[in-house]
This record gives sequence, C-alpha cells and structure tokens, in this order.
Amino acid sequence: NVSALNAFEDGAVVNAAALMEKGLIKKELDGVKILGGGELQKKLTVSVDKVTDSAKEKIEAIGGKVEVK
Repeated sequence: NVSALNAFEDGAVVNAAALMEKGLIKKELDGVKILGGGELQKKLTVSVDKVTDSAKEKIEAIGGKVEVK
C-alpha cells in the first residue's frame, strides 16, 4: 500500500531492492505491485512492476513519479 512508502525519505527512489532493504517485502516473486491503501506524505519516484490507478493518482498528486517496468 502507498501508506507503507512513508518509510522512505522524501525524494527517494523506491524499487524492489529498496522495499526489501526496508523489510516491506520479503521476495520479488512475480514482481511488485503498489496498492492504493492509505495516504502518502512523501514525494517519491516509484519504479515497480505494477501500480493500481488509485496508487498512481496518490503518488503523482503530491509531485511523485511512477515508472512501471
């Protein structure tokens, strides 16, 4: 969920490796999908395999960027 991304510093690049490093995911099995649950407080660049429309809207609404692989 996007709310979990608040664990990152403002301006960070969030990808599968960064999510594993923070302990938010254990493995990258079939890719990483960001869901739209919760609120995001930080401007981030999110580079993952899939992003729901609601998550993309929340990330971009505060000036963040979404890159889907």
